[in-house]
Parts: sequence; C-alpha cells; structure tokens
Amino acid sequence: MADTKLLQALDYIINHSDNASIEVLAEAVVRRRRNLAMFQTVGNIPNPEKMAAEISASLGGGTDKIIDGMRGSINEMIKRICREHAPELNENQIAELCQAWLPSSTTAQTAKAHGLPSDVLLSMIEQFVSFSNGTMQESVDKGLRDEIGAWPGRYWSSFPPVIRQIVTDYLKGKITEKDFKSKIAIALQ
Repeated sequence: MADTKLLQALDYIINHSDNASIEVLAEAVVRRRRNLAMFQTVGNIPNPEKMAAEISASLGGGTDKIIDGMRGSINEMIKRICREHAPELNENQIAELCQAWLPSSTTAQTAKAHGLPSDVLLSMIEQFVSFSNGTMQESVDKGLRDEIGAWPGRYWSSFPPVIRQIVTDYLKGKITEKDFKSKIAIALQ
C-alpha cells in the first residue's frame, strides 16, 4: 500500500510547485537529511512526544504540566547527547536540532496556539519587515496604526521566538532575502 503523504508530496512537487516552493522544498530536504544524519551519529533518541503522551496517560490528569516537564527534560537530554557525540555543533545548531526534534514546540503550532494561522503570520511578517526596511507606504502604516495602534510592537510580541530570530538576522544583513524567505517558509510549516 502506498504512503498517502508521500503521494501527496510528490503530486505537489510535480504538478503544483513553482521556483520559490522548490527552493523551500530543497531546503527542507537538506534539513531533514542533516537531522537524519545527526540521529545516526547521536544514536536512537526516543520520540519525545510519544514518550510524554505515554507517561501522561499512565499518570492521568495534569497532562500539560507533565508534558512540559518531560519536554524540558528531553530537551536537556538532547543537548547533553549532542555535546558528547557531536562537539563540532555550536549552541545555535544544537538549539535548532532541539526545536526540530520536539515537534510540539514548532513555530506553526505556537502561532496557532496564539490564534494566528500561518498565512496571517506570514502577512504580519511581511508588513513588519517592510516597515523596518522603510519600504512600507505611509498610507499602509497609517491604516495599520488607525486600526491596531502601535502595531510594530504588537506584531513583534506576537511572533514566536524563532520568527523573531529569522527577522532579526535578515534585518541585520546576516542572511540574504532568499534565505530569509526559505527559513520563514520552513518555520511556518
């Protein structure tokens, strides 16, 4: 029996993707390969989401606190294992791996928890960057201020930490526009 997710992904790539989405897909494949290689180097790390759910179910009640505690413990375990078995990784790379390996803390889920669908968050990011670069039309800025008030600060505080870091890197010229768009697309998946 064919994997339906694989078939959907192939259909999208072959029949619906454009140059921009191919770049995002290529970046995602590179990231996944790096993560798989890291799993082989570090060893078989347990699935933290599954582990937390099993322990939470066995203990019953207070599942959010239990899951948060487990997430913290597993995060520290991953960092320790990475430092022992892959000392060439810097702290940013280790943090990125932790975020990738703890899927319930991804940016898209964090944004959804704050009531922000990915497309709305993307629009907010584009407006914030346009304002920060000085390319936003005054009428757009005025409209946002009339509607929301001090919108740049409100937008910034609603961005998940990983989005803030990507935006900061882009605005400081640490990454190119192409890399910025690619990283934002991956973060919002």
